Amino acid sequence: MTPLFSLNQMAWDLFTALERDAATLRLGLARGALGERLIDAGSAYAGGIGAGGIGSGGIGSGGIEAGRRIAEICLGGLGRVSLISDATQTRWPLTLSVASSQPVLACLASQYAGWSLQEGKFFALGSGPARALARKEALFAELDYRDQAEHAVLVLESAKPPPAAIVEKVASDCGVAPDHLGVIYAPTQSLAGSVQVVARVLEVALHKAHEHHFPLDRIRDGAAAAPLAPPHPDFVTAMGRTNDAIIFGGRVHLFVTGPEAAARDLAEHLPSSTSRDYGKPFADIFRAAKGDFYAIDGALFSPAAALVTALETGRTFHSGQINPIALDASFA
Repeated sequence: MTPLFSLNQMAWDLFTALERDAATLRLGLARGALGERLIDAGSAYAGGIGAGGIGSGGIGSGGIEAGRRIAEICLGGLGRVSLISDATQTRWPLTLSVASSQPVLACLASQYAGWSLQEGKFFALGSGPARALARKEALFAELDYRDQAEHAVLVLESAKPPPAAIVEKVASDCGVAPDHLGVIYAPTQSLAGSVQVVARVLEVALHKAHEHHFPLDRIRDGAAAAPLAPPHPDFVTAMGRTNDAIIFGGRVHLFVTGPEAAARDLAEHLPSSTSRDYGKPFADIFRAAKGDFYAIDGALFSPAAALVTALETGRTFHSGQINPIALDASFA
């Protein structure tokens, strides 16, 4: 069945617009060995006024606006990401707001960093709509969507571009020519990288709903927000902050169909405080687990507070709360 819309085609339009605006956004552009189009959003591009090319440091590359636009690419063009000021968060008021009228496809079929890519010493998690073409994850058996496109867009949490073997694999799995593949890469330590990871605040709620076996076809709309996490040069600290922004400061509102009792149950299970690991900064939990994500309770990866509205009855159920003390401990 031909899809009504293509995640990759919508994302490709956003990708080419990002290429066009690369200079003002302090992004590095390059062509890879197989002709793939590369955008460096935070690792090596010096950028800045008077800089003319690839530099040795990543601090000046990319930025908030680049990260915001990359997050919308990760959503396959089916979501909007905005930077707003939240008066209720007096110490960390700058907040990323995410909304989608197709949250399941935007978040689970596209934004979720579920594609593990490794070649030699190179390892990165792949996010973005290329996943919907490759369909390598078991999750796609449950999603009533199959993309068709001549271009593919992949976003990597990485300080380096992918090696040729990874590019060849991704292009082959997506059924596109390598020169029709666009790859954006940025480490979590960069500002753009931090922004695009925190912008997963809606996605982690969708993922937890799926893990709770809530029927995905009943999730009709969604919006979420989380504070902008200040980046840090240390990888574990930077990763910890992006997770803590969601775990301690994230809020989500889902609109669902079906029985009211199911909406209430979903709201009660969504918040991160339901996890046995809740309370400590994520970086400390990660170090204690010796870097093993699978040793960390999966229930932790979700927003701090949840609202779920049952559309048939109009009732909204609330659960969880923001934890400003824990945010301070992580961000300061």
